[in-house]
Amino acid sequence: MHCPQCGFANAEGANYCQKCGAFLAEAAAKTGENTEAYQVDETGELRAVDLEQMAGEGDTLAIRSGGGRAGEVFSVAGEHMTIGRSPEAEVFLDDVTVSRNHALLVRRRDGLYIDDLGSLNGTYVNRRRIESHRLQHGDELQVGKYKLTYLER
Repeated sequence: MHCPQCGFANAEGANYCQKCGAFLAEAAAKTGENTEAYQVDETGELRAVDLEQMAGEGDTLAIRSGGGRAGEVFSVAGEHMTIGRSPEAEVFLDDVTVSRNHALLVRRRDGLYIDDLGSLNGTYVNRRRIESHRLQHGDELQVGKYKLTYLER
């Protein structure tokens, strides 16, 4: 996939340009290379969802890779939302690379933040390890082996 900013030829499936760091998902959307998105409903069945419609309803996290769950989406609701390996976490990521209480999404006056909760493997946003970061549309989060994309309403 060629970067729309600098023209560098990146590996297929890359989210960011290896040369300039530009977000490549918009270029992928133009070529039709989208991940199908789904949610697990109340009965445990997978239900297909439209990411554009989902993003229109509110902030969303979409798993792009990891754990065989690519395409699963989570609506970001409320003042805070937990991410971790604990079954009680709102974003439950069942893998040993994820701490039980790995990270926390927190809504503050100036936007939505992700805070690392002292996890062993760290929390990354756009390939940089963070302690706390204000999320913006298209940010790529990495929690353990999972890569998620933040979609802002």
